[in-house]
Amino acid sequence: MEVSNEEKNDLINKIVISMWDEIGEQAAKRLQAALYVNLSGYELKKMSTELTVYDEQNAVDYLKKFLIAKKIKGCTDRTLHFYGTSLKKIFATISKSPMEIQADDIRIYIANRQIKGNVSLTTINNEIRNLSSFYEWMQKEEIRTKNPMNKIEQIKVYKKQKEAFTDMEIEKMRGRIQDNRTRAIFELLLSTWCRVSEIAQIRLSEIDGDRILIHGKGKKDRYAYMNAKALFAVKEYLKERRDLNPFLFPKMISLLDAAQKRKGQPQSECRFFYRDPELIEENNHIDKGTIESIIRKLGRSVDVVAHPHKFRRTGATFALRTGMPIEQVSKILGHANLSVTQIYLDLHEEDIRNAHERYVR
Repeated sequence: MEVSNEEKNDLINKIVISMWDEIGEQAAKRLQAALYVNLSGYELKKMSTELTVYDEQNAVDYLKKFLIAKKIKGCTDRTLHFYGTSLKKIFATISKSPMEIQADDIRIYIANRQIKGNVSLTTINNEIRNLSSFYEWMQKEEIRTKNPMNKIEQIKVYKKQKEAFTDMEIEKMRGRIQDNRTRAIFELLLSTWCRVSEIAQIRLSEIDGDRILIHGKGKKDRYAYMNAKALFAVKEYLKERRDLNPFLFPKMISLLDAAQKRKGQPQSECRFFYRDPELIEENNHIDKGTIESIIRKLGRSVDVVAHPHKFRRTGATFALRTGMPIEQVSKILGHANLSVTQIYLDLHEEDIRNAHERYVR
């Protein structure tokens, strides 16, 4: 149905208002003028708004087949879960079968996410990658002859370099630690540069002297190494363990069960649960969320913004400042390419000056 000039003007004003806060008054007014000029020679029509029925089961069936293919290819359960939840949400939002979705549907979805969804560009790019992988599979399996994602590009994202810990922040946190488990976690993160999920899953059998076999992203194994502080902290922590749990950091039983077993002992003593075999789950490791909580709480206690991933950035930055080649830094971090490693580094102008004086003759 063709829209009237009044409806066209309303549409232009709606577009301008939606961008007003983001681009400012002057730019919004220029946008309004540009839209009036460029649309003056066109007739606009409303899209059909007839009710369409979204068949969720149809989308789920295709999604199951896709995830099976990814499983066979070797994707981890975590990656499969990410694919599944992300794609299921996208199909439900677009409200069309994966067979019927076109490039314009995806463009509208992305635009709505940017304007109304209040999500980061990184999140949107992850969704674009998931859709690309899904439709590449459909095309290879000859389920669809055309891939709608061929017309969709990633959104350019400015990658902001984040800060590492300072020496003072590290010492402030180290000085506030009150139990050996927290100390072991802290020193391991600082020494090995492991991801929090990798720390959580360390098995006692995979510790060999000062090195640990780490099962990294994409099922890529590598060794991580403990310095003297980390090795000592781990040994002191293990001296207090009396259980048979195979993991370095076992999971505690539920708080309700723990309260019943402890029979009125102070809640503050829960941080020492690892000393009591009855409070430890038989064959399960700590959640990564628990480690994140421990580190954030430790940081807050000394007014430091702290989270486990910041230890990776700190370790890499300090190592590079002391002369370790970036190729070796990248390998310790478990990165596939150097471009990812470069984002981690927190190098200042002084670091560049020192490196120039040291290496350039």
